[in-house]
Amino acid sequence: MSLPTTHLQDIPPMSQAEVDDVCRKHGRFISGLPGGLRGNLSWRDLSGLKLAARDLTGADLTGALLFGSDMRGAKLDSANLYGADLQNADLTGASLRRADLRGACLRNANLTSTDLFEADLREGAMALGDRKLGLRMVEHVHRTEDDQGPNLTGANLARSKLSGLEAVRADFTGAVLRSARLVRAQLKHCVLTGADLTGADLVQADLRGADMRDVVLLGANTQAWDISKADLRGALTNDPTVQASGEVSLDVQVREHARWCSSGGAAGTPSVFDGADLRGLKSLRGFNLTAVSARRAVFYGLDMEGIQLQGARLEGADLRGVNLRRADLRGARLTGVMMSGADLRGARLEPLVLEGGRLLPTDLTSADLRRVNFSGADLRSAILNDVDLRQATLTDANLKDAQMEFRESFGLKGAPGSGLRGGGA
Repeated sequence: MSLPTTHLQDIPPMSQAEVDDVCRKHGRFISGLPGGLRGNLSWRDLSGLKLAARDLTGADLTGALLFGSDMRGAKLDSANLYGADLQNADLTGASLRRADLRGACLRNANLTSTDLFEADLREGAMALGDRKLGLRMVEHVHRTEDDQGPNLTGANLARSKLSGLEAVRADFTGAVLRSARLVRAQLKHCVLTGADLTGADLVQADLRGADMRDVVLLGANTQAWDISKADLRGALTNDPTVQASGEVSLDVQVREHARWCSSGGAAGTPSVFDGADLRGLKSLRGFNLTAVSARRAVFYGLDMEGIQLQGARLEGADLRGVNLRRADLRGARLTGVMMSGADLRGARLEPLVLEGGRLLPTDLTSADLRRVNFSGADLRSAILNDVDLRQATLTDANLKDAQMEFRESFGLKGAPGSGLRGGGA
């Protein structure tokens, strides 16, 4: 026999002043100061209120109504949001590490670049006592006609609990889902382009019709998953294709090109790696591959520290997670590269000086540079038009005369929660 239901809507509203007072006392509580009181916003209506950049670590928001609330950059680590209504809420750049979001409604919520490390987003149900009817199951009211899942673009969901999650039509573009548990998750028609699902548990997950282009599935458990009509073009699996055209291995071709560079063309042979999967090489550390052509090649996760790639053709290459510390990329063509999570500390990306004093700038137009560490890198005069620099680190980077025109959707012009650290943008 099923229980009668009620809707989560007729609960006491709060004013902005009341919420501000709760946040003030909670701040004193977590700082151990006199007059502090743990924030209790459970079963209260905070719809449309401002909680941006507030520190509510460990606060209780069980069953809270947060429809359309501004929570950009808020800190909600270990907070209890069990059954909360977060429809249309803006949580851009917020931190919800280890937060309890079981049973929460995230319909049309904006969680772009949100940190949900080890958060619990599994199914959950709530029941309230009723003198006449006994227990009543609480259900969320769908407040918008737009049947859209949450926007989790670039979110960190590493080691999160998502088993049984219903996130139909959600956007996980570029999200980090390493070692996440997605057993029996309902992800039909979701966008997972470029998402990192390394080591994820996808047993019996429903991914019918999902956009999974360029997704990383290394070590993922995909037993009994359903990927009917899903787009898996460019997906990275455990077995890299290291075979080269002809009988010469990629390792030999790399060394021959390096010899050609170091000898000024007197020895060795220039090589072309367009479309090649180079992951099986493990390391290209310190190699001289000047002027190499490796368009759309896969370098995912390789150690390339100190590599010389001056004037290289790398358009559309997969450089995600690579070690490019102190690499020489002067004058390289890097348009449209996927480079999220790469380490470019101290890298050289200033113009390459050609004969006659002509300058060839490094071109990163439309590159995905999310979470890239550019600390101490030289980016003078680099072309950075239409790049995605969310959560990138630019501490002490030299951006003098760099061309930087961003799409508004990337939120890099001072918008809260952009996650851009350092100067120069």
